[in-house]
Amino acid sequence: MSVPDTPTARRGEYFGDPITIDDHTTMIPVTRRGLRGTRVPVGAYTVTDGTTTWTPAVDQGRIAMIGVLTGLIAATLGTAAVLRQPPWPRMTIETDHVPGHR
Repeated sequence: MSVPDTPTARRGEYFGDPITIDDHTTMIPVTRRGLRGTRVPVGAYTVTDGTTTWTPAVDQGRIAMIGVLTGLIAATLGTAAVLRQPPWPRMTIETDHVPGHR
């Protein structure tokens, strides 16, 4: 994999070798440089009968982790708010205000 010498290639993107799927379809994988020099999939260009389409790579694990963390943070903030000031009113019964008590 190497960076093509075209002005449209962005720095740090790598285009893989074309993969021929059938007589009409060719796929070109695209990666980027991640942490510690690893390559992270970005997506793929698919060329079918002269028509090019871009298909992004989606990391489902990352999306699920964001959902779990959002729920955890919301639950933590909600619990902290209730513990600090409960939603029910403060009620105290004093002997001076009880009817029939003297």
